[in-house]
Amino acid sequence: MTVPPGPPSPARWFEPLADHLGAAYLRYSFTYGTEQEATFLAGVLDLQPGAVVLDVGCGPGRHVAALARRGAHVVGLDLSARFLEVAARGAGPLGDRGGSARYVRADAGALPLRPGSVDAVVSLCQGGFGLMAGPGVADGGVGADGWGASPLAGDPDGDVLVQMAQAVRPGGHVVVSAFSSYFQVRYLEDHDAFDATRGVNHERTEIRSETGLTTTADLWTSCFTPRELRLLAERAGLVVRATWSVTPGDYARRPAGTDHPELLLVAVRPL
Repeated sequence: MTVPPGPPSPARWFEPLADHLGAAYLRYSFTYGTEQEATFLAGVLDLQPGAVVLDVGCGPGRHVAALARRGAHVVGLDLSARFLEVAARGAGPLGDRGGSARYVRADAGALPLRPGSVDAVVSLCQGGFGLMAGPGVADGGVGADGWGASPLAGDPDGDVLVQMAQAVRPGGHVVVSAFSSYFQVRYLEDHDAFDATRGVNHERTEIRSETGLTTTADLWTSCFTPRELRLLAERAGLVVRATWSVTPGDYARRPAGTDHPELLLVAVRPL
C-alpha cells in the first residue's frame, strides 16, 4: 500500500490536529468498535467481494482496512498526510477474501473521482462530513442576527454530501455518520459551546501526541437532526433509506432518538 501524492488542498482547521495526533488517534476509546461497525456496514451495504468502496475522511484508515478484510476494494481519502502514513503502515494483513486498500491525499470538498465510479461511499466518525463548518466558513448566508438564506443553501457539509452522491454509481449506497444535535444539546458539557443558529459545536480540549506531548485544541463539529440529514440527502439527489441512532462500536437499526450521540444516514443514488 502506498500514499500517492496529491495536489495542494485548502487549509482546514483539523489538519494540524491530525498531524499532532498521528497514531495516538487510535488510542481513543471511540475507535475500539471498528470491527463491529464494519460488520454492520457490510450488511447494510450488502457488500459483495470485489465491491469498490470510497471512505471520505478515512483518518488512520481503520474502516478502510476493516472493510478490505471483508473483501472490498477500498480507497481511503484524507487530507492529512500524517494520518495516511499511519494508515498505510498499520493496516496489517487483509486476509484471504481478495480485498484491497489504497490511500489518496485529497480534500473532501474536492473529491478526485469520476462520477459514478464506486459502488458505495462512506464517511464515518466525522472524518469528512461534519467537519466543514469551522471558523471563518460561511453557512448558507445566515448572519449573526439569524436572517438570511436557508442553512441548507450552500451548507459546507451538504456540499461534501453532494460530491459523495455524484461519486457513487446509480443504485449504490452513501452512508454517513453525524453528531446528533438532540444528544449534543441534551448532554452539553462545560467545555462545549453550541451555536444553535449554525448547528455547530465548539469544543476546547487537550490532545496528546504519540510521544505524550499535549496541546490545547479547538474542535468545530457540525451537528444535525434527522430531518436536516434527510433534506441534505434529498438536495444531493439521494433517496434516504434510514436514519438510525448509533453509538461508536454499537451500530444498529435503531430508530432516531435523543439517547445516542450519533446519527447514521443510509441513502441510495436512484437508478
